[in-house]
Amino acid sequence: MVSFKDKNEWVLILGGSSGLGYATALKLARHGLNICIVHRDRRASLPEIKGRFNAIKELGVQLLTFNEDAFNEDKIDLIIKVLTTVLGEKGRIKGLVHSVAKGNLKPMVDKDSPVLTHRDFQLTIDAMALSLYVWTQALFSARLFAKDARIISFTSEGNRRAWPNYAAVSAAKVALEAITRNIAVEFAPYGISANCLQAGITDTASLRAIPGSEQLLCYGLQRNPHRRLTLPEDVANVVFLMMQPEAAWINGCIIPVDGGAHIR
Repeated sequence: MVSFKDKNEWVLILGGSSGLGYATALKLARHGLNICIVHRDRRASLPEIKGRFNAIKELGVQLLTFNEDAFNEDKIDLIIKVLTTVLGEKGRIKGLVHSVAKGNLKPMVDKDSPVLTHRDFQLTIDAMALSLYVWTQALFSARLFAKDARIISFTSEGNRRAWPNYAAVSAAKVALEAITRNIAVEFAPYGISANCLQAGITDTASLRAIPGSEQLLCYGLQRNPHRRLTLPEDVANVVFLMMQPEAAWINGCIIPVDGGAHIR
């Protein structure tokens, strides 16, 4: 496996303060990649998050963090400017990891609770799908990508399965995959590949926010050939593999990372 130590290469992670994003940051930092994390967390959560970030710093890599709205154009411009300064002439973005979990989980039909609106769909798709292209284009325009850069996003089986309260997120996942495929085609001449990892059911805060999550966890456990749930570290390991030179020819794919659950 290639080590990225002392190569002044970075990975920008959108949503890297917890769950799959943080596990990925930790894994890549262990192998010498510098990390930039854009997250949006409440003040009460920051002490715990600071401890996680300190664990990354202790690995001897550079770490930039921004507790900002990753979907605000002015904030994106600001972060790009800071990155340009910090990276200097030789530093480059080796990877962009999209680990955004900002979706509306309202039902389509309910007598007692608010139901999904057009605006709910729009906000969810903007955050969980269109932002991948916005950030890709921003980094590309700033000429920050490495010559062999990797774009990785996280999708789920909600891309084809219908779960109650998941309609807006499901639509976003489908849009995310379509955008990934087109990035894979149009940015390939510039040495950039793009793929989605379809993580298995993983016990994260994002999954716990889904109504009926306990049933999903039980379903995932029963269905998995290994009789365990997917761990954030399982997904992070595959992100690391995708950063290797040998993975350069993998492009435009939806890759299951679930221990074989998708075949049952």
